[in-house]
Amino acid sequence: MTFARRLRRLLTVISVLVVFTGALLYFGPGVREWYVLRDFTPSAEISQLATDTAMTDRARRMFYLNNPQVLDRSEFNERCQGAGGEQTIVLGCYHSPQRGIFVFRVDEAELHGIEQVTAAHEMLHAAYDRLSSRERRHIDALLTNYYEHDLKDERIRSVMRTYTKTEPHDLANEMHSIFGTEIAELPPELEKHYAQYFTDRSVVVQFAHQYQAAFSRRQDNIAAYDTQLSAMESRIKENEGQLDILAAALRNDRQRVESSGSQAEVNAYNQRVADYNALLQETNTLVQEYNALVETRNAIALEQKQLQQSINSGIH
Repeated sequence: MTFARRLRRLLTVISVLVVFTGALLYFGPGVREWYVLRDFTPSAEISQLATDTAMTDRARRMFYLNNPQVLDRSEFNERCQGAGGEQTIVLGCYHSPQRGIFVFRVDEAELHGIEQVTAAHEMLHAAYDRLSSRERRHIDALLTNYYEHDLKDERIRSVMRTYTKTEPHDLANEMHSIFGTEIAELPPELEKHYAQYFTDRSVVVQFAHQYQAAFSRRQDNIAAYDTQLSAMESRIKENEGQLDILAAALRNDRQRVESSGSQAEVNAYNQRVADYNALLQETNTLVQEYNALVETRNAIALEQKQLQQSINSGIH
């Protein structure tokens, strides 16, 4: 082979390498994603989560790149222990960078939707992880502005206050996932941002509201019962105080009636006894109603506790 031919072949190889390297740099993430996903087939459960939450093709790829899994308590604890150190109940975790998404399995029918919201929440962590520094600064500013000026949901504000105290450096990341999955209406720029990941974000938000209602409904009922019980307790105590006064007065009246023997005194005394007995009966009935209400209230509180236990992965 002549030197000229070898040189041409070498230049051809170099040209191919340059083109390939350039393509890899330009299309790098896409090429890597294609390579990772080329033989990946999600389970029916995982595919359904992506469908249920209206993930775009882009979001679905990010979701699948992390080999998402829905796990029972023991395996979930093993995979997610120490992942992020969140102070609220942990229902999912994302291992950065793009090293896994794990969702806690919740079988309670009344809490249907919680796995969907968790999957979308963790996918958004992966999405946030992939933002450029410039994009992240822009999104962080939008999220912070909404939080400081427009966020009205007190439950979410309470959650964010917890993150502000315990994980201030992750606050924007958590806002990005929480706002995107749990708040129905966001400013147009944020809606445009989330449209990259959801074809219909309201689907995810509806899931969130659906399972949260199971808790809020019970909390509201318990609060209403507590208010009613407090009023009944005050009335019972007031009646008991009046009964004590009436009982003392009747003891004194009886001695006077027995010594005087006047029929008028006897009739008046008997009327006061009847009044006392009526108030006593009213109070006893009130106590019975109070006790029945306590049982109803405590039954709801037990349901609430059982629901909480069903989503308690054991990680805090």
